[in-house]
Amino acid sequence: MAEIKDPENTILMELKDGQVVIELLPDVAPQHVERMKRLARDGAYDNVAFHRVIDGFMAQTGDVQHANMEQDYNPGRAGTGGSQYPDLPAEFSKLPHDRGTLGAARSQNPNSANSQFFINFSDNHFLNGQYTVYGRVIEGMDHVDAITRGEPPASPDRMISVKVAADA
Repeated sequence: MAEIKDPENTILMELKDGQVVIELLPDVAPQHVERMKRLARDGAYDNVAFHRVIDGFMAQTGDVQHANMEQDYNPGRAGTGGSQYPDLPAEFSKLPHDRGTLGAARSQNPNSANSQFFINFSDNHFLNGQYTVYGRVIEGMDHVDAITRGEPPASPDRMISVKVAADA
């Protein structure tokens, strides 16, 4: 198991193949980190589908409004919703979108991130300075690599559970 240095800023995501450990970066993007922890603690990310998974690029999830596969799942709308909380302002940094980093998904408006995020399968430096980076996978990237591909996938994978390590 990965060494968890800061349980309050570490996410434990359970996928079909095992656990993914994500180190959050509160010094880089404090508002995005707080939002992810709040939604994890609300249980909002549990059973949410990976609705957009592009080989060699990224796996996107986090639509807590339309992509909960246990309640009101709507594959046609998955990727269009957010949470009951207000959108977040961009927190761009010099951190690159490297393999395993978490980026905040958003619309064309840079200040529209809410609950959705993506995990980069590879170094996607063309995203640098355009999407907020607020975490990185420190263990379990092989489980992320195994997520079913598609836009949307015919049988999408889901985040079975998402918890803040301090609460686990």
